Amino acid sequence: MNQISRLPPPVPPARARRRAARQGSFGVLDIGTTKTVCLIARIEGAEAEPRVLGFGWQRSRGVKAGSIIDLAEAEQAIRAAVGQAEEMADLQLSSCIVNLSCGQPESRQQHIQWPIGGRAVTEADLRAILHEGRRRSAEDGRETVHAFPLGFTMDATPGADDPRGMICETLTARLHLVDAAQASLRSLGACLARCDLEVEEVVSAPFAAGLATLVEDEKQLGVTVIDMGGGTTSLAVFHDGHLLHTAQIPVGGWNVTNDLARGLSTPIAHAERLKTLHGGALSAPDDDKEWLAVPMVGEEEDHIARIPRAMVINIIRPRLEETFELVRDRLEAAGLGGETGRRVVLTGGASQLVGARELAARVLERQVRLGRPHPVRGLPETASGPGFAAPIGLLAWAAGEGRPLLDLLPGRDRAPGLFRRLVNWLRDRV
Repeated sequence: MNQISRLPPPVPPARARRRAARQGSFGVLDIGTTKTVCLIARIEGAEAEPRVLGFGWQRSRGVKAGSIIDLAEAEQAIRAAVGQAEEMADLQLSSCIVNLSCGQPESRQQHIQWPIGGRAVTEADLRAILHEGRRRSAEDGRETVHAFPLGFTMDATPGADDPRGMICETLTARLHLVDAAQASLRSLGACLARCDLEVEEVVSAPFAAGLATLVEDEKQLGVTVIDMGGGTTSLAVFHDGHLLHTAQIPVGGWNVTNDLARGLSTPIAHAERLKTLHGGALSAPDDDKEWLAVPMVGEEEDHIARIPRAMVINIIRPRLEETFELVRDRLEAAGLGGETGRRVVLTGGASQLVGARELAARVLERQVRLGRPHPVRGLPETASGPGFAAPIGLLAWAAGEGRPLLDLLPGRDRAPGLFRRLVNWLRDRV
């Protein structure tokens, strides 16, 4: 028999990037400015796809611009969302994977040269390189959350994803690190500890949104994901299958609602209703002829003003334009050039405003599509839209999607980092 015929079939490229899929049941928690979502799932089948067992969501409280500002209020919302999911799944969570939208997360890239001396590269070398990158990126009050190897160069030969076992004189690594303010991470850990939950992992919110909405070709060719949430707009740049950059802007859908409430002197609840039912970013010929009933702040219920829909559009459009201009400025400041690609994927609740896609295409001068999360078994249709991209992306991360080919971060059996030690300390004393 031919020797080659006995070799195992090659692993498909898309599946090769699946690493460390969770075993058993697990929970993910998306703590946003406008809503808190908890999903309980388990990984099933040969394809390692998640199935949702329980789902719960509550209107967020005690959260502003992605950061917790009131522990007691946030605790109530988290407990309610987790309780709904636990009741549906008929099990109790002790830990969960949480999204990172607090602490002004920032991206940093490092190029590390490491002497090998003509021997084979070992995993100890790679861990030493990662440690050196984290040391160089360390700043007072910041904690590293993600550390992704983007590629290795062996002497003068670039392009290696996994250099272990290769022989070279010098190994050069390109690393992408995402960090956040320690104080905000401590507040997040303290809040989860009050809810009797341990933080298993923290995952960048726009990165999770990208895992939920992108196809593999987009990640390879270059794409920017813009996650338009309630209190923040965050972005993630993918290229060659890697996460290259993330950034966050403290402007979101709530700012649009607030602009409407101020501009029309109407209660915030009605401003949100106006935005949802009649809002948009593009004008239509009949906007001046369509009149909307608007209650006034502090007036009696029968005191209703009438305004043309054009006035609502004229309040919403400048805020969205400003948001996309800020995104454009952040992309230009990142200095990634062509690696950002010519394609943008809009997701998040605020991306569903009529005309947001067209306005983004005009301001950013790129191809734009609206990103809906990939289908997940067991998840209700009401929780499958763009507004739920981040929690669905956390499920994908738990299933191994997006994890680096080299998982170099310390595991449970190694000495815990500052964030993990803090959470464990709080659990014992709060």
